[in-house]
Amino acid sequence: MSKKLKVVTIGGGSSYTPELVEGFIKRYHEFPINELWLVDIEEGRHKLEIVGALAKRMVKAAGIDCQVYLTLDRREALKDADFVTTQLRVGLLDARILDERIPLSHGLIGQETNGAGGIFKALRTIPVILNIVDEMKELCPNAWLINFTNPSGMITEAVLRYGNWNKVVGLCNIPVNAVYEEAAILDEDPSDLFFQFAGINHLHWHTVFDKKGVDRTDELIKKMYGSGETNSIVANIKDNRLIFEQVENLHMVPCPYHNYYYYTDKMLAEELEDFKNNGTRGEKVKGIEAELYELYKDPDLNDKPKQLEKRGGARYSDAACETITSIYNDKRTTMAVSTRNNGTITDLPDDCAVEVTCTLTGKGPVPYHFGSFKPQERGLLQLMKSMEELTIEAAVTGDRGTLLQAFMMNPLITSGDVAKQVMEELLEAHKKYLPNFFQ
Repeated sequence: MSKKLKVVTIGGGSSYTPELVEGFIKRYHEFPINELWLVDIEEGRHKLEIVGALAKRMVKAAGIDCQVYLTLDRREALKDADFVTTQLRVGLLDARILDERIPLSHGLIGQETNGAGGIFKALRTIPVILNIVDEMKELCPNAWLINFTNPSGMITEAVLRYGNWNKVVGLCNIPVNAVYEEAAILDEDPSDLFFQFAGINHLHWHTVFDKKGVDRTDELIKKMYGSGETNSIVANIKDNRLIFEQVENLHMVPCPYHNYYYYTDKMLAEELEDFKNNGTRGEKVKGIEAELYELYKDPDLNDKPKQLEKRGGARYSDAACETITSIYNDKRTTMAVSTRNNGTITDLPDDCAVEVTCTLTGKGPVPYHFGSFKPQERGLLQLMKSMEELTIEAAVTGDRGTLLQAFMMNPLITSGDVAKQVMEELLEAHKKYLPNFFQ
C-alpha cells in the first residue's frame, strides 16, 4: 500500500484556499492527496469554518478520496506532513491597512510588499515562519515548505539563512500570470515558449524564447509598450506606465512592481488619491473578502466562485499545486520560484534568495544559470537585495538600528526624518506582533 499523502495549509481560512483545493482536485491523478489539513488561529476560526466547509463540499463533489481536516492546533496538523504550505497574514487585513495608511499619511507609498509597509509585513511574519520551521524539524522533518506568504522572497531567505531549512520554495503568481498573458500577446501557447526570469520577488526581469531558440523579447516589448497603452497584470497597479524606449533599452520585460521604482511620483499620487477618496487597497480587499465569505457560506456552492479572481490570487493553484506535484513526481516542470542563489545571478550573494526560472525536480528547484545583469538593472537589484538582508536581520534580532538602515536604503522612503517617524509609528501600531523590538 502506498504511503498516504498529507498536505498542511497554514492560514487555511484564507479566501485563497478554494484556489488551492481546486488545484489539488485537478491534479489528483498525479498527486493523490489523502489528507488536507487547514490550520488557522483563534481569530481566524470563523473564516476557517466557512472555507473548510466549502473545501469539503468541493472534494466531495469531485469524488476524490481525500479527507479535509480543520484545526487550530498547528502541531497536530504538522505531524508526519509531506508538504506544508503557508499563506498566512500576521495581524490579518487590519495590519495591512495600517501598513498602507501610516506611510500614506506621511506622503510615502503605502503598499503591502513595497516600501515601509512591505518591510513591516516581513517583520511580523518572519518570526512566525521560523517558529513553524522549528516545529517542522521536530514533527515532519522530511516535508517541503511551500511558501506563498508575502513578502515571499524575504520569507524564503529567512528560512534558508536563519531557519537552516533547505527544503523550501517561495512562490508568487505574478510570473505565472506573465507567462499566460504574454504568450497570448505573442499568439503562442505558453508551452511553446521559454521564459527566463531573474531577480528577486516583485523585482525581476525576464526574456522570452521560442522552441527554435529565437529570442522573442524585443517583439514582445514592442507589442506590450510600443502603443503607450498597457494594462497591468497586478490588481493593485492600475496601469503599466513604463516608457517604451526604456524597456526597449533593457531588452528585458520588467515586473509590474517596477512601476513603484521607475514612476514613484505617479504611483504615490494615485495611491494618495485613492487614500483620500476610496480607501487603501487593503480596505478594498476587506470588502471583496466579506463578499467572498458570504458566497462561500452557500451550502449549494461546491466549486471555486469566479469572484475570487478579483482578490488578486489568479493562478495561485497553478503555482502552488504544480510545484508540489512536480517535486512529488520529479516532473521537472519549468517555473519561476524563489530559491537559494548559488551563483545563478552572479551580481548577488550565493546564500541569498532569488526569484529565477527553475526546473522543479524531486530534489527541489534547479535554477537556470543567468549570469550578470547590465548596470540599468543591476544597481536597483543590488540596492533592494541589501535592503532585504537588513530587513530580515532586523526581524530576527529586533534591532532598531538595523531596521532604520533598511528604511534609509529603501528608495520608496525618501526622507531620513520622515523615515524615522514612520518607522516609530509602525512599530507602535504593530507592537503586539513585534515583541523582540520591545524587550
